[in-house]
Order: sequence, then C-alpha cells, then structure tokens
Amino acid sequence: MRTNTRSLTLSALFIALGILVPQVFHLFGGTGPVFLPMHIPVLLAGFIIGGRYAAITGFAAVILSSLLTGMPQPPVLYFMLVEVTVYGFAAGLFYRKMKLNAFISLILAMLTGRAALAITVFSLQPLLGLKLSPAVYMTGAIINGIPGIAIQLLLIPFLVLSLEKAGVHFSERKAG
Repeated sequence: MRTNTRSLTLSALFIALGILVPQVFHLFGGTGPVFLPMHIPVLLAGFIIGGRYAAITGFAAVILSSLLTGMPQPPVLYFMLVEVTVYGFAAGLFYRKMKLNAFISLILAMLTGRAALAITVFSLQPLLGLKLSPAVYMTGAIINGIPGIAIQLLLIPFLVLSLEKAGVHFSERKAG
C-alpha cells in the first residue's frame, strides 16, 4: 500500500509539473514545440515511479493541460496523448524493468515515443480529415524539437543519477 500511495502522490506531482512547466515556457512565446516542456516531467515520472504510473501521468497531463490551458489543441492533442503516454511507459520499462542505464533508457524511450507519434499521425490524419504528410510532420517535429531533445538528454539522466546518488531508491532498481 505504501508504494501505491507514494506512486499516486508522485503521479499527481508530475501531472502538475506537466501542466505548469509548459506554461512557464509559453510565457516566453509559443516555445512548446521547440523545448518540449511537457515531455520532461513525464519522462522523469517513468524513471521515478515506473511505466504504468508514468503512462497514466502523461495521459492525464495532456488532457488536463488541454482542458485547463487550451494547449495542446486538436489535432495535436490526439497525437500528444499517444506520444507522451508512450514516453512515460517506455522510460519506466527500459530503466526500471529492463534495468538499462539512464541515458540508454532515455534514448530508447524517446525513440519509442516518436515511433508511436509517427504511427498515430499516420493512422489518425485521414480519420481527422487532415491533409498532411506523416513524414513531413515527423521531420518538422524532430527538427523543431532539437533544443528540447538536447535539454532532455542533458537534464533527465543528470537528475535521475543525482537522485540515486542522494539516496533516493527506485524500488525495482534496488540491488537484490
């Protein structure tokens, strides 16, 4: 029961961060697609509370952010729901279950999330009546997001390893 309470509490924290951090970035203009601020709390959630809770966290953060702030708006909302949910799940899977190192886990989670985004754009765009090329959409998302990707690659492993060094234990990563 303790783990569930801890995980639920941390999920709430990461959901709040998933709503608030993008708002801070938006104070400086429409920088969400460039700095990818919602990705950071959800990826961290995957490392800290595991894939299942992080997936729920990512899904809830996107929905609540859209309802409370109007961002993201459809159709990007639908694409981000899948992408961010998969980021959280994959980060937890690779780091906590498969016990890969933080940097490799992050890269694999980022690739998995982007693959899920590509599949979602490819699948949903005709259903939504959109006339966009999934390849062009993905290329633009990756190129525009390079600063955010760089921030994630520098910040997330540093934070995860710093927390571990400070004595914070992620339950499934304990030696044993």
